[in-house]
Amino acid sequence: MRKLCITMYMIGIAAGVFARPAPDMPAAGPVAGQNVSDGGVSYSFGVVLGAQFFDSGLSFNYDDFVKGFQDAVEGSPALSEDEALLIANTAYRAALDKKNEVSKEREAVFLAENARKDGVITTASGLQYRVIREGTGAKPVVTDTVWAHYKGSFLDGTVFDSSYNDGEPVQFLLNEVIEGWAEGLQLMSIGGKYELFVPSSLAYGAEGAGSIIPPYTTLIFEVEPVAIMDPEESEEEAPQSPDDSDSGEYDE
Repeated sequence: MRKLCITMYMIGIAAGVFARPAPDMPAAGPVAGQNVSDGGVSYSFGVVLGAQFFDSGLSFNYDDFVKGFQDAVEGSPALSEDEALLIANTAYRAALDKKNEVSKEREAVFLAENARKDGVITTASGLQYRVIREGTGAKPVVTDTVWAHYKGSFLDGTVFDSSYNDGEPVQFLLNEVIEGWAEGLQLMSIGGKYELFVPSSLAYGAEGAGSIIPPYTTLIFEVEPVAIMDPEESEEEAPQSPDDSDSGEYDE
């Protein structure tokens, strides 16, 4: 996800600042109780840049940061742009490597501990799963399109996606989803419900997925395949899950 060097990172920040649609402004002024003064603009750029760097793992000497920014704006920096970019790139990559090492260690510890829990099964690929409810229908194959309900969460329990919020299952072509999903769904019968613990090696790996899923992140899914789509039908209405009141939660 974050292999781009700091140069492109900063270009992305600038592009995001100017390309992003401005929010609706109140009639009294751009920000309630404030005017667009030089100070307001300067502070706003500081907020934008600071927010972008907040999760980078970098630490700053703020006085030096402000001095460098000021010198560059005024056209008298102590370093050439190439020199500054080399130093910034090196520091950024080192911080990212350190952060990734922490993530990899956390993932390894979780998977090792989780594998020892009652009811958790580990496959040859490293996928872990726990049966919540066995189904009675057919098992899909990798070429099938499956209607399924799901809830995805991180190790801390934060939910990042859920079909239950929309009240309808979602279609998935198994040969187009992450490896852990494709393998897990083929273990399940329609009407069943499993908890899948998908290692990053079977999910989004060292790249992550946009701003949502960081690198080296194990994902936890509650998955409930509802139906296999008839290949003769180009479109079907979303089928209902066995229990329409099911919100994705279950009893331990």
